[in-house]
Amino acid sequence: MPSSVMPTSRRSDGHPSPTAISAVGLRKSYGEKLVLDGIDLRIPAGSVFALLGPNGAGKTTAVKILSTLITADAGDLHVGGHDLAADPQAVRAAIGVTGQFSAVDGLITGEENMLLMADLHHLSKNEGRRVAAELLERFDLVEAAKKPASTYSGGMKRRLDLAMTLVGSPRIIFLDEPTTGLDPRSRHNMWAIIRGLVSDGVTVFLTTQYLEEADELADRIAVLNDGKIVAEGTAEELKRLIPGGHIRLRFTDPVAYESAADVLREVTRDDEALSLSIPSDGSQRELRSVLDWLDSAGIEADELTVHTPDLDDVFFALTGGGNVPSQPRKDAR
Repeated sequence: MPSSVMPTSRRSDGHPSPTAISAVGLRKSYGEKLVLDGIDLRIPAGSVFALLGPNGAGKTTAVKILSTLITADAGDLHVGGHDLAADPQAVRAAIGVTGQFSAVDGLITGEENMLLMADLHHLSKNEGRRVAAELLERFDLVEAAKKPASTYSGGMKRRLDLAMTLVGSPRIIFLDEPTTGLDPRSRHNMWAIIRGLVSDGVTVFLTTQYLEEADELADRIAVLNDGKIVAEGTAEELKRLIPGGHIRLRFTDPVAYESAADVLREVTRDDEALSLSIPSDGSQRELRSVLDWLDSAGIEADELTVHTPDLDDVFFALTGGGNVPSQPRKDAR
């Protein structure tokens, strides 16, 4: 696969979307260990990009470099239209970062955490209080605002952490495994918040080990393994890389079942269930081909379903069974 993660996407008016984050030849080593081996990224503004990979793949290192926390060994890097090497301060002014570990100070209240962040952004006292109040309401933290943050649940702390990140109104946000350790309800609440940010035009760079999370949120996904991008695309495109997809036809009429088995090629029969499985990559072209075969033979199936590998299958196939936290399977959609 080519290392370039994202071709320039197009807006509804047909013009290319501006690029929020770009990296060409990004490299980083720690001693003799090569962590990032010349990866390329291009992420359009107003989109969600997810970087997947096993523990130690280099996801957090990529985030730390692009958010100016550490320097790259090599690479042409631009964030928010600014050259990372030449003008890191401009990059910092354009971004927000929510790391793996909460930046919330548990010894002070949620409101005080927000006001402290407002001071760091050099907001006036009145403006800081206004922004803090708006964000506390937006993240459903008003009732807990006067309580010490140490009393917050994990989900509340992550919401407060993200609210603090938004005090400076960044247009690009790096979220490094933002829902790790959260219960399913809190995770879904965080997803809704992220979707709301993107609908406002914010660009989100997301790293996660929850494959369902990437499937739900990301416009584009890249899989990082051993310091290299080993695959990229939409969730559906990545699923088609892995064999095992098929179209399943079910019949109630045994005559129609036998006729379809004769017409279609390379099918797997299930005579008891009166169903046929046809290898498929799940593409519209293959689905249309099967339907055309049936139409030409005057055969109608009672049920047609398309089955494709999920991102779990993709991840394990591309990373050799890397370490992924267990998680419930996503609902069929």
